[in-house]
Amino acid sequence: MSHTALRSNRALVVAIIMLATFMVAIEATIVATAMPKIVGQLGGFTYYSWVFSAFLLAQSTTTVIYGKLSDIFGRKPVLISGILIFLFGSLLCGLAWSMASLIVFRLLQGLGAGAIQPVTMTIIGDLFTLEERGRVQGIMATVWATSAVVGPLAGGVIVDTISWAWIFWINLPIGIVSIAAFSLFLKESVAHKQAKIDYLGAILFSIAVIALLVILTEAADAKAWVLALLALVFAVAAVLFVLQEKRAAEPIISIALWSRRLVATSNAATLLAGMALIGLSTVLPMYVQGVLGRSSIVAGFTLTMLVVGWPLAVMLSSRLFRAFGIRRTLRVGSLMFPFGASFLLFLTPDSHPALAGAGSFFMGFGMGLISLTSIALVQDSVEWSMRGSATASIIFARSLGNTLGATVLGAILNAGISHYAAGDAASSLHDVLNQPTGLSELAADPAIRTVFDASLHWTFWGVAVVAVLTFLSAWLIPVGREQGRASVTSAASEASH
Repeated sequence: MSHTALRSNRALVVAIIMLATFMVAIEATIVATAMPKIVGQLGGFTYYSWVFSAFLLAQSTTTVIYGKLSDIFGRKPVLISGILIFLFGSLLCGLAWSMASLIVFRLLQGLGAGAIQPVTMTIIGDLFTLEERGRVQGIMATVWATSAVVGPLAGGVIVDTISWAWIFWINLPIGIVSIAAFSLFLKESVAHKQAKIDYLGAILFSIAVIALLVILTEAADAKAWVLALLALVFAVAAVLFVLQEKRAAEPIISIALWSRRLVATSNAATLLAGMALIGLSTVLPMYVQGVLGRSSIVAGFTLTMLVVGWPLAVMLSSRLFRAFGIRRTLRVGSLMFPFGASFLLFLTPDSHPALAGAGSFFMGFGMGLISLTSIALVQDSVEWSMRGSATASIIFARSLGNTLGATVLGAILNAGISHYAAGDAASSLHDVLNQPTGLSELAADPAIRTVFDASLHWTFWGVAVVAVLTFLSAWLIPVGREQGRASVTSAASEASH
């Protein structure tokens, strides 16, 4: 049988996966901290956002492709190739001489990063039963939580004491150790077969996704004709892609797999949850600072509760599965999502930040249960040869949800500001928000603060509606009463082969 064999040293493999994941997880926060210094040296402030967009575009687009390649060639060669591309991109980023060159090298970094998360999560699915997976995914969730805290601190220290180039070069020793360790300790036996790679499908998929993501990220600033042209490119590429996948021998995306009810509903729930969480992450700190008048540290603490709730739910999941079954665990977890979002609706300028923190915690807890359960169910519903593709579909759905949520909820906030602050008041509010100390100035002006409070509540309602839709889509995920136990049994029996 073609699968990652259990003779792999599981504890060591998990440790290496944590190391490789940390390298990618810390990327966003450590680069964000260093960017003001980088812009000061390289210039090109106009392209500031594209340093992040280029990385995310490449990462999101290639996730599904790497998932499929890992099903064809095995997890190890695909993962090591991804890390090598990521390290080469990191090396070049540190050598960048202009903002344009940095964006190109960040694109290369993202092309490598696209392999790391889906393939490492697929390896966990190969090596561990569903009940064991809860504990392992809990450990992995703490890696993301740690990176969120360590990234800004590490970025600040590196930029102030050495050089901004080292925020990229620090990946080199971590990546080299990861590659060496995966080569030594991850054992897998893959049946060698002649596989026809669906190159045309991969190209069409990439064109469609990049066009869609650029539309979403640039919707507020781009000219109408540019957006219309991109929409046309997306539509044509998407239609041609579907036609290609229906006739390809080894499609990059199996239409049959993605249209299965379990996979489709899990992806829908994950996409919607990603939309709601990105809304929470971007809007809540603005409310705590701009309306409640609290410091950025207090605002950060309210989001930290999200980071606490998520891994806590994942770590408790195996106990919850045993006690209540996977069906009830999923449904209660999905109920936590709109329950947490409802806290946001009751925020007023006189509220204590703890109310915002409580909402953040419950949404994080709900997301932990939804994400783990949907990945575990999808992984256990397919054989080894489709597990990489199935896992990557969930990660892609979350990434697309984040991009979609940032665009939609940003548009709702702008609509709220336009509604409550007519004419000059709206432009003055935007001017204040564009200042480094804008949020604290805003909190000190009662008139502007009232407008900002009302506008942000429109966004909170948007988050709440998406959270309810997440709850409804999670209820549609087909989980039989005994499926949790059956999945554990089937995973255990596969592992013993």
